[in-house]
Amino acid sequence: MELFHLFSAILVISAFFAYINQKFIRLPSAIALLLAGLLISLLVQGWGAVSPKFELMVEAKLRGIDFSEILLEFMLSFLLFAGALHTDLEKLSKSKWSIMIFATVGVAISTALTGTAFYFLLQIVGQPIDYIYCLLFGALISPTDPIAVLGILKKANIPKQLEVSITGESLFNDGVGVVVFISLFQIAQQGLANIEGSFIAELFLLEVGGGIVLGLLIGYIAYFFMKRIDHYQTEVLISLAVVTGGYSIAQIFHFSGPLAMVAAGLLIGNQGTKLAMSEQTADYLTKFWEMVDEIFNAVLFVLIGLELLLVPFRWEYVIVGLITTVIVLVVRYIALAVPSYTLRLNRAFTPGTLPIMTWGGLRGGISIALALSLTPDMHRDLIVAITYAVVLLSLLVQGLTIEPLIRRLSRKKVTV
Repeated sequence: MELFHLFSAILVISAFFAYINQKFIRLPSAIALLLAGLLISLLVQGWGAVSPKFELMVEAKLRGIDFSEILLEFMLSFLLFAGALHTDLEKLSKSKWSIMIFATVGVAISTALTGTAFYFLLQIVGQPIDYIYCLLFGALISPTDPIAVLGILKKANIPKQLEVSITGESLFNDGVGVVVFISLFQIAQQGLANIEGSFIAELFLLEVGGGIVLGLLIGYIAYFFMKRIDHYQTEVLISLAVVTGGYSIAQIFHFSGPLAMVAAGLLIGNQGTKLAMSEQTADYLTKFWEMVDEIFNAVLFVLIGLELLLVPFRWEYVIVGLITTVIVLVVRYIALAVPSYTLRLNRAFTPGTLPIMTWGGLRGGISIALALSLTPDMHRDLIVAITYAVVLLSLLVQGLTIEPLIRRLSRKKVTV
């Protein structure tokens, strides 16, 4: 019951600030709600100076929420399915090779370069940690967060094909990034000498391949049943069963749940709405999942803001966070540019694509959730604090300036 009251409070905060934003401020809703969470955190800390017991009570309530578990084990499945459901597969297929390479090779390059740069940065500032933990940080911060990307880019005036490319890459590199993180986590726990190369290959194949196949399978099963009825309530219920049941099955068989949801969402959102549903049902289904997306996004971004209360604060963490944010952005560009120019993928790009994909590659709740899943002996507090700083700067700075960047490129007569 206590969890219900806490969730109710977060929803009330979300609804109140969503209204204020829509009525007066007009920021992207994700950023406005993130700022709302941060404001509440600062107010609680300010009140804590007068009444320390109050701040300790609020922190205790928040610690009762396992952010990592709630996001990775519950909310993520709904958010990824909703995002994939609204993605145009025809436009996505035009960028399929670049999306596939960015989501695999790009994530690998980014993990290695970010982890290495982070290792040397910590050496310089007198906070050295083992290289494997730096690579873990590289893995958790490298994937762009599809939830953040979808929540902010859909409000920006961005060309549709480029929006599909960025969101499509985010949807897939999220699943791949989680697999890379799990592999490095196993190495950190057991030691490299105890991990065989075949184990990593098998894990990657099982997680990625199994997740995509499972998603297509359950998506087709749902499509099969939806095609034989015309009852929007039942078909919405079937889509919910796909998400909850499919994600549970993925966890049982150690497949990638995120990739399963992306595959299922793409199939149902494209083939399903066109061939298996009446116009009325398709309209109800898409609007239902738009509402799920909005509600869960609201809760998530308020939670990210409130998590400030639980993040250890030290000035050196702030400085390292600022420098790391720059590193992450530079590495993001390199991870996109190297395969683009090496494999000549850039020939199919319109001018300005790489800068916009770099700046539009936002980090979000998934990075924080993965950081929180680390064990204390993996320098969890330091990595969580740095991750939080990078995510905040990514969402606030990049999220607020992505549309002005596009307008600036447009004024230079660059078609993006």
